[in-house]
Amino acid sequence: MARISWDLARFTIPVVLLVLLFFSQRYWLRRGRALASRLLSTRARRWARAACTTLLVLFILFIINDISGRHAPLPRSRMLSEIVWLWLSTSMMAFVAIRAVQIVAWLWFRVLPRRARDESGAPVDLGRRRFVQTATIVAGAAPFVGFAYGFLDERWQFRVRRQDLALETLPATLDGLRIAQLSDIHIGSFMPAREVRRAVGMANDLHADLAVVTGDFITGSGDPLEACVAELAQLRAPLGVWGCNGNHEIYAGAEELAAQFFSRYGMKLLRQEGAELTWNGATFNLIGVDYQRERNSDGTKRVTLTEIEPLIQPGKFQVLLSHNPNSFPRAAEMGIDLSLAGHTHGGQVRVEILDVDVSPARFFTPYIEGLFRRPRFAPSTDLNFDLRTGAPRHASQAPSDPSAGSLLYVNRGLGTIAAPVRLGVPPEITLLTLRRSA
Repeated sequence: MARISWDLARFTIPVVLLVLLFFSQRYWLRRGRALASRLLSTRARRWARAACTTLLVLFILFIINDISGRHAPLPRSRMLSEIVWLWLSTSMMAFVAIRAVQIVAWLWFRVLPRRARDESGAPVDLGRRRFVQTATIVAGAAPFVGFAYGFLDERWQFRVRRQDLALETLPATLDGLRIAQLSDIHIGSFMPAREVRRAVGMANDLHADLAVVTGDFITGSGDPLEACVAELAQLRAPLGVWGCNGNHEIYAGAEELAAQFFSRYGMKLLRQEGAELTWNGATFNLIGVDYQRERNSDGTKRVTLTEIEPLIQPGKFQVLLSHNPNSFPRAAEMGIDLSLAGHTHGGQVRVEILDVDVSPARFFTPYIEGLFRRPRFAPSTDLNFDLRTGAPRHASQAPSDPSAGSLLYVNRGLGTIAAPVRLGVPPEITLLTLRRSA
């Protein structure tokens, strides 16, 4: 049932977002024109109304230009991109919040009528009416305030996250191996090269043995892919810098070009490939894949990671770089010990409502951010395991040793998409330390 809901969400969410975008912009256009009508001068009212309509049309044209990538008819501006996308995302959230308050108010007045009468004898509750008016103003203003903070401050708060990974399958000679992970750079309108350089410097300060980058170097075809790779080439690790493609490299048609740039700058982008690496006298198998689509073009479900079955080396410790965390159940089924992913941005915006974390990523994956476990070789269709511990959900199942399971780590990424905002999900640079569990 959960799987069906995720598949349905992938289809319906884009449609819902487009509908919300249309009605939210219509709402704010009407509000702007209503505000303009309060001007004393007739000429000023006309100019103000025309300005509201013109601004909305320009926003639409700019969005079309921005998503056209390399075929954009007009020059692209990072500042204008941030302003336009920030407005669209914030105004849509404010519209939803206002409508939610209005729906609650309607139910409140219908279900809990309190019969106070004004001078004309009409039923009215002035206290509740003032409360609803205040709540509507607060609901409409909160997204603007929150998103302004996420835009100006939190999206630049790069955080180093240190995580020990306990694995019974880890050879004793690999105990202490340190991996630095970056993901979801999205260089371009919302992520300048200087910020990528700062993140790379922070990663180098961790003195990791191996550096990996798990996809989404760019957002669209017009973004400076080579500039991103050039900055990533400054990563320093004795075992080298390795990477895999993400879904945005597919959208931009840049998968092969990314591999060429990686090679030109002395790194390796693994595309359905494996490499044997040696550390402390022990070898382990590093595998990388392009973004793993979960559906065929006709909508039927696709089995992920089928192309890497010949790359599995039984008896050796296996590490997989796969941008899509939803490939994890299949990786665990194949006996891969550790999967490293990104893609989710940790939801990018996360708020807590009644002790429940609300994140957009929950509609697409159960693997939002952080560490997850599954029993090794368990069928990928078996969902009866706790995602965090790998323990069985039902007492009738055979107990499993979590340290003997497969691990997935999902990096929150550096960049943003759609809205240039992060709230409750700061950008992440990860240091993973492998530990052998007794």
